[in-house]
Amino acid sequence: MSTLQRLGGWAGLIHALAYVVAMVIMVTLVLPARDAGLEQYVAFVAGNRAVVDLLNFVAYWVSAATLVLMVLALYERLKTGAPTAAQVAAAFGLIWAALIIGSGNLMLRNSGVVAELYAQDPARAAEAWVILEAVENGIVSGNEIVGSLWVMLVSLTAWRTGALSRVLNVFGVAISLAGLLTVIPSLFDPMITVFGPAMIVWSAWVGLALLQRQPVALRQAIPATA
Repeated sequence: MSTLQRLGGWAGLIHALAYVVAMVIMVTLVLPARDAGLEQYVAFVAGNRAVVDLLNFVAYWVSAATLVLMVLALYERLKTGAPTAAQVAAAFGLIWAALIIGSGNLMLRNSGVVAELYAQDPARAAEAWVILEAVENGIVSGNEIVGSLWVMLVSLTAWRTGALSRVLNVFGVAISLAGLLTVIPSLFDPMITVFGPAMIVWSAWVGLALLQRQPVALRQAIPATA
């Protein structure tokens, strides 16, 4: 087993853990304030920067950094049997990681901007938050198309090459379809509640798969042309 496979395996497990930690913080601390209304939520953001920044760091930077290692490790595993498909999948995975980093940097800056404005004018802080959050949603959180395409391509390529178990591949295709449906506004909420938790399971499952030796058939495979 290569060093990259081991790193990718542990990254998959940490990626899943980052999702869990972010969801716990979101559900227990952030959502109650968000559900109370815009003014109350902005007050929460301004008064609890440590919590908000921790959430954003875990949800964006930790997940993106581990995602990069997962993408590279999966590319290494898939490229022998399907080099072209593996390259395309890796491209979408790295694009997704870059979008998450960009969105994360914006969100980390947002909390500081809102806190400064809130100390001067709470109403302006609320207006600024609406604008900043709209920009962030436009980068990555408005839908899950890019991430879903990566999961879909990985799953279909792994099915062809035998790089991952068929059950895992079927699961990957299913959750990627749910993620793609988030582009439909009326389906966003129900599909994101499926895609998010399912990605925790998929990431951990992929991590465990990467920590195992490659299937014998794959190790002995002759490189394909696509």
